[in-house]
Amino acid sequence: MRVVVIIPAYNEERTVGEVVRSVREHIPDVFVVDDGSSDGTGDRARNVGAMVVRHCVNRGLGAALGTGIAAALRADADAIVTLDADGQHDPAEIATLIAPIHAGFADMVIGTRFQSPCHCEPQRSNPGHCPHGAPWTRRAFNRIANLLTRLLFNVHCSDTQSGFRCFSRLAASRIAIRTNRMEVSSEILAEAVRHDLRITEVPIRTIYTDYSLSKGQGVGEGVRTAWSLLLRRWL
Repeated sequence: MRVVVIIPAYNEERTVGEVVRSVREHIPDVFVVDDGSSDGTGDRARNVGAMVVRHCVNRGLGAALGTGIAAALRADADAIVTLDADGQHDPAEIATLIAPIHAGFADMVIGTRFQSPCHCEPQRSNPGHCPHGAPWTRRAFNRIANLLTRLLFNVHCSDTQSGFRCFSRLAASRIAIRTNRMEVSSEILAEAVRHDLRITEVPIRTIYTDYSLSKGQGVGEGVRTAWSLLLRRWL
């Protein structure tokens, strides 16, 4: 089974090199989608062995995932893993995500952050963070996104916004990504249900740092994502 890992990245020069290096200890084929970065993201990724696909302008997470998945399919991937460029996912767990697909039990696997403990950076001392690593605003947004995804698209998932996923070739070829931005995570699940794809979840550890938390959705982006989901369902 040929596995390709897709890493969407926007201005991730600080972390992308180490993330790619860690991933390649487990999976050699890594595609980084440089989504119009203004720093050295693409060069850092290329220097440690990633294939880099670049957007000339910043188009958003959805567009980056769509570009990466299309590139992986052209490269004859049998399974496609996506993970974040900020270092919050543990590449050692890629095998856990692949296993249900390799065994023929699933077409799509979601790594859920809410069925196992997260691992917080010891130096973090911001009192606005909850004891489990993520700030309460992040956890609240995830709960709202889960609820909206369930009500609007009949998708039951404990972590709809997880960026750590695995697709079979069948799933990747059937899921059409139309949105360019953060609501893509819910769109992917809605597409999977529409095509009767088998979805399963596996627990993952999450490595929260001040840096990774700073890259997440703010309140404004969360509201915009929720509004986009409503429009997608009713228009």
